[in-house]
Amino acid sequence: MTKRLSQYIGLFAVSILLVACGDNVASDQESQSNMSDLATESYENQIIEINGLADHYHTDDPVELSALPEKETETTQWHWYTRENEESEWKVVSGQRTKDFIGEATADGLEVKAVLVDDNDEPYAESEPAKIVIDDHHGHDEASKQIYAGYFEDDQVENRELSDFEGEWQSVFPYLQSGDLDEVFEHKAEESDAMTAEEYKDYYTIGYETTIDQVVIEGNQVTFYDDEKEYSGTYENDGYEILNYEKGNRGVRFVFKLVNGSEEMPEYIQFSDHNIFPEESHHYHLFWGDDRDTVLEEMDNWPTYYPADLDAAGLVQDMLAH
Repeated sequence: MTKRLSQYIGLFAVSILLVACGDNVASDQESQSNMSDLATESYENQIIEINGLADHYHTDDPVELSALPEKETETTQWHWYTRENEESEWKVVSGQRTKDFIGEATADGLEVKAVLVDDNDEPYAESEPAKIVIDDHHGHDEASKQIYAGYFEDDQVENRELSDFEGEWQSVFPYLQSGDLDEVFEHKAEESDAMTAEEYKDYYTIGYETTIDQVVIEGNQVTFYDDEKEYSGTYENDGYEILNYEKGNRGVRFVFKLVNGSEEMPEYIQFSDHNIFPEESHHYHLFWGDDRDTVLEEMDNWPTYYPADLDAAGLVQDMLAH
């Protein structure tokens, strides 16, 4: 009897232990489930931004990007992926395991994304794809380079419309004054012994100088922004002129004449952007005045305008590429 009672007590103890273990297992599973839910929620709510993407690149330009999580995370490991287009498969980039991506612009339209991973290389959060846009403007072939440098035949030149220069533009003169372009002048001095960096800066100070900080071109309407003042006028095509320079190269001025508008607007505006036939302009030198021939004679002062959405770093990158 005593022996049987002991067996019952033992079985009862074991059953209690099993129930307790079951409760612990259920509790652990629930805890793991909750942790998984929290991780999923964190993944879904985590936003990864990609910083450093340029408006456009030139072929073989360096591409330097950086992934920035909106919230702090325990994991600091990354994978970077690329694909040729939306129809292509994502491929992991070998050797890129930090938040920083370093590459070259070799394929127009290439998409890049950053993926934050855990210790098991499982994805934790990822960015929206960033697209690498390559725009060489004047091309990398020898013929395009020659035209850009000012060597071309008369029969290659074609008339252009104001639509080639449409958009919102900013003067680069304020960037020169602030010192943002010093890197460009130093680079020029390193590439050529014609002038020192300081002499280049003096030369471009005369060339870039202007009080017209912004130019907006929409249709046939041209608006000048001079400090806080704003002037507008409607212009029509007035042909082009081929100019011969002392160095032996040449340039083309595309001329437009004022039809009506503010009395402060010049009778003539002339564009020079190194292109000699219809093509969307990416930056240009602008000349203006009330006498067509007098404006054509101006060679020392050539206010220069780039897209208004470019910052200092973007301007320097574009200038260094040329």
